[in-house]
Amino acid sequence: MSSQLLPLELIDKCIGSNIWVVMKSEKEFTGKLLGFDDYVNMVLEDVTEYENTKEGYKTQKLEQILLNGNNICALIPGGTGPV
Repeated sequence: MSSQLLPLELIDKCIGSNIWVVMKSEKEFTGKLLGFDDYVNMVLEDVTEYENTKEGYKTQKLEQILLNGNNICALIPGGTGPV
């Protein structure tokens, strides 16, 4: 019998680790995953926000952020961001 890993189980294994979150908008975030719910709303700490502009990526540091799971396009466990 092969082992299956469901998407929410994979995200659960990432708690306490760095994750790269790509949003539907022009923004991306990297930070340590503190938690999430069934709708994949997530809380990150030690966050770097990347905004894609015509001049390149604009970055901003944030202590904590709550991301709406409805606006998340992709999750990259262990990712370090777009640059």
